[in-house]
Amino acid sequence: MRHVLALAAAFSLTLAAPAGATLAVGAKAPDFTTRGAIAGKVVNVNLARQLKNGPVVLYFFPAAFTAGCNAEARAFAENIDKFRAAGATVIGMSADSVEDLTKFSAAECAGRFAVASAGPRVVSGYDVALGRQVKGRDATRRTSYVIDRTGRIAFVHDDMSAERHVALTLDAVRRLAKS
Repeated sequence: MRHVLALAAAFSLTLAAPAGATLAVGAKAPDFTTRGAIAGKVVNVNLARQLKNGPVVLYFFPAAFTAGCNAEARAFAENIDKFRAAGATVIGMSADSVEDLTKFSAAECAGRFAVASAGPRVVSGYDVALGRQVKGRDATRRTSYVIDRTGRIAFVHDDMSAERHVALTLDAVRRLAKS
């Protein structure tokens, strides 16, 4: 019986916190200011400033102009009006250079939301280091955080598959809007 209870407890913990994500629901999201781009123009991105407008979907992706990241960016762009209707701002983050993200924001994000460069402090703070390189540089693990307007993590999705991040984060934002 002890083994069954121990297995049940271990299984429930895997549902509560995704593998590899150290920022659990309820944790304070690290604030940051960095440079990025929207619609091909360089912008400053500050989390605290964005949270004044409502919740933020902060999604990390491995590298601009790779198949999965392109598809994910297009999916967020296609659904941006749904995120806005629920009161949320979407920000994509990777360890790519601002120059690469400027091109990516216009091409793959269709100018619909900001993508920003995650430096070592942001990568460490959000525990999204992939641990390998993509396109010759360090990459971030595909992880989506929904951050409520108080700066607390409301939802975490940590899965290298690009397919589910948009739908799951949109559902989380909608639940947050109802609460």
